[in-house]
Amino acid sequence: MREADFRSDTKTRPNAAMRKAMAEAEVGDDVAGEDPSVNRLEAMAAERLGKEAAVYVTSGTQGNLVALLAHCQRGDEVILGDKSHIVKGEGGGPMVLGGIVITTLPVDNRGMLDPDQVDSAVHTDGTNYPRTRLVALENTHNASGGVPLTPEDMKSVADVAHGHGLPVHVDGARLFNASVALETPVAELVKDIDSVTFCLSKGLGAPVGSVLCGSNEFIDEARRWRRMLGSGMRQAGVIAAAGIVALDTMVDRLAEDHSNARRLSTGLAEIPGIAIDPDALPTNLVFFTMKYSNHDEIARRIIDQGVLLGARGGGYCRMATHADITGDDVEYALDVISSTITEYGKN
Repeated sequence: MREADFRSDTKTRPNAAMRKAMAEAEVGDDVAGEDPSVNRLEAMAAERLGKEAAVYVTSGTQGNLVALLAHCQRGDEVILGDKSHIVKGEGGGPMVLGGIVITTLPVDNRGMLDPDQVDSAVHTDGTNYPRTRLVALENTHNASGGVPLTPEDMKSVADVAHGHGLPVHVDGARLFNASVALETPVAELVKDIDSVTFCLSKGLGAPVGSVLCGSNEFIDEARRWRRMLGSGMRQAGVIAAAGIVALDTMVDRLAEDHSNARRLSTGLAEIPGIAIDPDALPTNLVFFTMKYSNHDEIARRIIDQGVLLGARGGGYCRMATHADITGDDVEYALDVISSTITEYGKN
């Protein structure tokens, strides 16, 4: 049976060039700073994002956790959006492991914080309130349909934070999707940002890892926290090599994912009983709702035909395009979804 996995862009597999690079990678002890492949990846990432330094971590979740631990002490506060992945999808790590107070503010339909609300939420009184130490953004914003925030968006929040003497961290798991969608260099997106993490294992297609970037001083502290979390890696060049290939060759092709997502969303909009706004989905994430009473049954039947999607309850679904999804896969998915709804949809 044909299978097309739209559940997430984490479902990508390393391509032939990555596998070759992994097999031939120069390696050393990364804990001692001696792995040439890791060192090269970190230097590439820092240069690409316009930051002084970078550290290779195992995942985006770890990158965000290490960043928050490096910025904040126990009892300190971070301000971030109420739908952010750090809050909704990372197991409560900053709170559990760092004793960090999480204060959430509502975001708009792009996942953007209101700078005025950020300004009002900052606590400087460390006696009665937790001391605010960090503001965090997400770009692109997962729960808001993969909408990219512009450099002006980022600066408006950074100006408020910096006015209070606070750094800004960006969860940039899909930052390169934002860069491609906005036709803006990634360094321009984060020029006003103090620390940023991006994933190699989503749209960029590498099998493992994320990179956290920032100042030299910040990255030194982040390395200390990475070590304390048990994540010091030894001959990690075998996986870092795939990340090098990803940065070298997989960024520009994200436009293909966006094009496939656009075809998918416009096709879904033509199917009766599906609620979707294609214009609100500018990158590789496609969210829609099936307006049928038996939406769970429909989703199961779609999945049984090899179109793997993320059914999130209440008829709400997410599909993600990525390097392993072709235009033909998109057409197959639309055919399966349309025919299944026609046959089984019940109002």
